[in-house]
Amino acid sequence: MKIMDMKVETVKIPLKKPFRIAFAVQDHSVNVLVKITTDEGIWGIGEAAPFEPVTGENTATVLEVLKLFRQGLIGMDAMNIEGIHRMMDRLISGNTSAKAAVDIALYDIRGKAMNQPLYKVLGGADNTIITDMTIGIDAPERMAEEAKDRVERDGFTVLKVKAGICPADDIRALTLIREAVGPSVRLRVDANQGYTVNDAVRTLKAFEKIGVEAVEQCLPWWDMEGAAFVRSKVNLKIMLDESIHSPMDAARACRMGAADLLNIKLMKCGGLYPAEKINAVAEANHVQCMVGCMLESKVSIAAGASFVAAKSNVTEADCDSFMYAVDPEMGMPGGFTVDGGVYTLSEEPGLGLSFDF
Repeated sequence: MKIMDMKVETVKIPLKKPFRIAFAVQDHSVNVLVKITTDEGIWGIGEAAPFEPVTGENTATVLEVLKLFRQGLIGMDAMNIEGIHRMMDRLISGNTSAKAAVDIALYDIRGKAMNQPLYKVLGGADNTIITDMTIGIDAPERMAEEAKDRVERDGFTVLKVKAGICPADDIRALTLIREAVGPSVRLRVDANQGYTVNDAVRTLKAFEKIGVEAVEQCLPWWDMEGAAFVRSKVNLKIMLDESIHSPMDAARACRMGAADLLNIKLMKCGGLYPAEKINAVAEANHVQCMVGCMLESKVSIAAGASFVAAKSNVTEADCDSFMYAVDPEMGMPGGFTVDGGVYTLSEEPGLGLSFDF
């Protein structure tokens, strides 16, 4: 099944309100959709959601890199996903969201060729997942109000709370959120590299008393030694996100005892093919994984959710970002349905999305 062409289109995703984390504020995202067509008439769609502080890319660089990839892709076998990744890696290092766009489109093609939904192509049998909902940084009182709405109005049972600017505000926000949502809602925190080692230990000990179950990326991405130290001093789970871009990063984190959980993001690692490698490394070292996301549309969210459904070692999901958009559907029906924090994946082949461009 030879690749005949790759079409590229940008899409702007305005958000309902600005989304604030420790090192950035976003009110929109400009993503890139790709469509790969084959000589058998089967086509697949993928998405790049670049984020400069994490992947080092922006929309303009993704578009240029995809031009480069297009030259290599034409004439290749669409089922040769490993070979295509090898080609992309030889052409340029990094640029992982651009690679993820190609990768997701290829898995969409594979599912359509097999006449199977992606979660089954990836080896799974269960078509449902439970995702958290993320609460961005704001005044602690407003964060608690939003958390209560997400639980009582929207039906979420797991919340991820952004933190990392001011430890005292973080502790107050989590205290108010716990009071607002009650004891049964699962809480985890994402500090997005915002703490020092000393701040992390002190703040996480306060989070323990509030009933926070896990804290993600307390320290700068490069400080795995610090993460291992913090992990040795606290009684909640430590997750790494920005530290984990590749299977080699996963192996290092596991060797150092730096994490209880690894956050796999398709945009950060380059797609489903490298995500499988990261999960395999983690599972071999008895470390569980979560699948997270950037500010993405339903295209790559459907891919990430399918990966969660397929892999028993991926025990958590943070696949909520498309819901921040003014129009979450964005003219992209299918893929999965949403009931609170429960996603039910489509039984249609591939990503199960019924739109074209």
